[in-house]
Amino acid sequence: MLLSPFEWTIAKRYLLPGKSEAFIALVAGISVGVVMLSVAMLVIVMSVMNGFRAELLDKIVGLNGHAIVQAYGGRMDDWEDILEQVRSTPGVVEASPLIEQPLLTSFNGRVEAILVRGNTAEDIADMAPKVVSGDISALRPGSNNVAIGVRLAQNIGARVGDTITIINPQGRSTPFGTVPRQVGYTVAAIFEVGIYEYDQAFVMMPMADAQTLLLIGDTVGMIEVTVDDPDRVGEILAPVAQAVAGRAVVSDWKTINSTLFEALQVERVAMAFALSFMVLVAAFNILSSLVMLVRAKTRDIAIMRTMGATRRSLLKIFVTTGFTVGAIGTVAGLILGTIVLYFRQPIVEFIGLVTGQDLWDPEVRFLSTLPAQADPIEIALIVLLALGLSFLATLYPALKASGTDPVQVLRYE
Repeated sequence: MLLSPFEWTIAKRYLLPGKSEAFIALVAGISVGVVMLSVAMLVIVMSVMNGFRAELLDKIVGLNGHAIVQAYGGRMDDWEDILEQVRSTPGVVEASPLIEQPLLTSFNGRVEAILVRGNTAEDIADMAPKVVSGDISALRPGSNNVAIGVRLAQNIGARVGDTITIINPQGRSTPFGTVPRQVGYTVAAIFEVGIYEYDQAFVMMPMADAQTLLLIGDTVGMIEVTVDDPDRVGEILAPVAQAVAGRAVVSDWKTINSTLFEALQVERVAMAFALSFMVLVAAFNILSSLVMLVRAKTRDIAIMRTMGATRRSLLKIFVTTGFTVGAIGTVAGLILGTIVLYFRQPIVEFIGLVTGQDLWDPEVRFLSTLPAQADPIEIALIVLLALGLSFLATLYPALKASGTDPVQVLRYE
């Protein structure tokens, strides 16, 4: 909708009301502010929710892959054949054997429930970026070295170089009954995955050491699988599920963490729906400011009509005026949202410091820091929503202005 020089001049004049129209300017400023805040809130909330999903998926997949092939009874005797079959499946990027068993650990009189993980040398090497102290390369078969999560280290007071005791209740049988198996391991490294539950429980060791500790011989508990498209993991591993039916079960990340991700998706949709009403409120503010502007400029409109201004010109002038208010608020909202997202962690820490409350407790939030990931498509939809509602809000006042009868207005002038 192109404007003529006359139309653009009048529109600019109405965007900057004079001193006698301060109240109209105030209402227009409030409209800009409300649009800005509503757009910023939508951008911030949707980016944080996307960040939650992406960060959780990344951290969970980093330890468990996109899916696991788990044997019935917890022992997979023919795991080499199944591993080869999984690796040859189209769409599978990586597959490796894994042992995972809940046990107990003790150190200095403190006892904690743990999850012992026996990994291959390649999987252990992949954990190197997550190590906060120590050397994870020291985890070699027969070395009796382990790596533990940072929260577990804090809970039991262990540091690199300390010796912790891992207790396996399924010990050896003796004439006096079953004696729990207790083995001492040196803490060679401490890692931080970023998910509280993992950092609190995981103890990583070479697979051979895990097999010795659990007395399971040359068997594994499961095979973890990584695919090229996480959203198609069920479809990609369907042939594997059919091949191992009766011996093992294939569980993907959607199934294993279904409660968490479904709750996250529901909350994401609900928040987007609720915050969209803020944009609607902003549109009503634009409508009210334009209605006031039209009423204040009724005499000017009548004069312009007598001077030859068409109804179409007046319609374009007031639509442009209101739409510009919405556009300015939208751009300002995008800038504000970007700034808040960039400084999100310091903002959370500052609010917590002022209020004295721990706003980001890892025990509750699963993640150690507040994540965020902006989705260009969602941001584009937010912008279209704000601009679309702003445009619709201008139609009624603009139509009223264009329908002004100059004879009725100027009759008594």
